[in-house]
Amino acid sequence: MKYDVVVSGAGPAGSRCAEVIAKAGYKVALIEKDINFRKPCGGGIPRASIFRYYPQLKDLDLVKKNYIAMYSADGHILEHSFEETDVNPIVIDRLEFDNLIRNIAVDAGAELFDKNISYDFIYKDQKKIGIRTKTPSGTNEYLANIIVVADGMSSKLAHKSGLREKWSPLNIGIGKAEILEGKNNLNEKGSYFFFKKYGYGWIFPIDKQKFNIGTITYYENNLKYNIRNLFEEFLHESQNRNFLSKEAYKVIWSAIFPEPATGVLEKSLYDDNIIIVGDAAGFVGPISGEGIHGAIISGQIAGETSVNALKNDDFTANSLKGFKKHPKIKNLIRLFKFQRNLVTFFYENEGENLNKLFKMVEESKEFKQIVINTFIFGQNPPKDFISRIKGSKN
Repeated sequence: MKYDVVVSGAGPAGSRCAEVIAKAGYKVALIEKDINFRKPCGGGIPRASIFRYYPQLKDLDLVKKNYIAMYSADGHILEHSFEETDVNPIVIDRLEFDNLIRNIAVDAGAELFDKNISYDFIYKDQKKIGIRTKTPSGTNEYLANIIVVADGMSSKLAHKSGLREKWSPLNIGIGKAEILEGKNNLNEKGSYFFFKKYGYGWIFPIDKQKFNIGTITYYENNLKYNIRNLFEEFLHESQNRNFLSKEAYKVIWSAIFPEPATGVLEKSLYDDNIIIVGDAAGFVGPISGEGIHGAIISGQIAGETSVNALKNDDFTANSLKGFKKHPKIKNLIRLFKFQRNLVTFFYENEGENLNKLFKMVEESKEFKQIVINTFIFGQNPPKDFISRIKGSKN
């Protein structure tokens, strides 16, 4: 089967990319391993820009968030409430969200192929001309001028492309999360973050009964701690805080997962006939772990880059480098690089600088807003942000 573009992975990055290409009138194959797969994710979408890309979300009965609570390891608390509007941060089950945007791509003209696991490239004269997939009934081949790799950080194609090596435990986060159902004392419109010396934990109420709860370690701490034990400790702690009851909860979903944590892999974004997007390329915020925004932006720009290449009939690396040079991609690269440095700073001496930060929040409304914008909304803080923390006293 021959296409203009084959997109491997039908999550936010892949579906957005396929939609853009299909709307431009080109033939695009959207490959997915399982449309019923729920990606490990809190489902929090803090950026108002999501409604520009997917105004359909406004028609859904989603919980809009207007309250944030963040807790430091040594007991300091940051609480913030804000007015509820049509573009407030939202929380949505990732299975529901992925199916929504995937269907939008299909409605735009993309051809969806489910139960296909991408595992290798097809070559001709040493050039990548397509991909091979495994299915319950055998193998399939999809030929295309451009291949967009959007199948996550466990992608076989990203590694086989030669653009990047396999992830090291020192460059990722390792988390465990569950969706639980039952009685709780959480603010349905709230989001809760608990910073630890090893990483952080979270609770996102999805509705009055269901919530996503999880915890994650980063870098060297991946080797020092057992994520299963940390999750059980965090669950017990949440019960002791009276957020959760002591009763048993119904487990809707549970998973242990890796997460990119070093920012965008700049040297691993494109080559002849190939673009890598989303989690596979590291488009995940190093501070919050939020990846939906970066996935959609990278998918959008990869789609636009592919359309331009198709118009010019040029699929070389020189043509596709427009993806990396796009202002929105360059901004994400800079932002995540800075955030990576912040994370390293925050977790020095088992989170001592994080504890200082939270104490400063209690002393300054101006600094509190900077922290909210940095941690939740992914904005860069002022240039003197770190020096102010270093100069503060415990």
